[in-house]
Amino acid sequence: MAKMDSQDARRRLYEFAVSQGGYFTAAQAKAAGYPKQLQHYHARRGNWVREDRGIYRIWEWPGGSHDDLIRWTLWSRGVAVVSHETAMAVHEISDLMPARIHMTVPPGFRKKPPAGIVLYRQGLAPHEVEQRDGFRVTTPLRTLLDAARAAVDIEQLSRGILDAIRKGLLTEQRIEAAAETLHGPAAERLSWALQETRRAA
Repeated sequence: MAKMDSQDARRRLYEFAVSQGGYFTAAQAKAAGYPKQLQHYHARRGNWVREDRGIYRIWEWPGGSHDDLIRWTLWSRGVAVVSHETAMAVHEISDLMPARIHMTVPPGFRKKPPAGIVLYRQGLAPHEVEQRDGFRVTTPLRTLLDAARAAVDIEQLSRGILDAIRKGLLTEQRIEAAAETLHGPAAERLSWALQETRRAA
């Protein structure tokens, strides 16, 4: 019976890990059937790699290109959404390679971000978010609007618009319509970027 319980716990743990790039939290491990003492045992044996406080990874799981985004999503207890420059990199719109990870969290989020993480505290509507394996990311349209608000370089913003259109992610008309929701410097930046895009097309 104990062996069956162990197998069931492993299966339940893998159900968490398979959708999170091999990562899981201590709370998820507990829910799967691994009490704290057993968690320490698997970490000591090397079955699990401790990536951060309360965050583990199954040691044999192959690495992926977005492991860092999955890890920080778990750190946020699942509420953070990849956004701004990092979302541009995820969507492959522009050639930005941001040195820091940009994420949007709800206004009431209280955890202090470590070095290398930039948090924006604001609400996101469901239609502004896409689900990926193990993390969520703002849609291309919301990403470009956020980039305009955050004063991303005009050249990169223009490149982002052009890439999004060429990839079929957005149309120029849809971006123009969304630009009308912006005000002040953000609206000016997006307008300039659109003009640069037309010249480059």
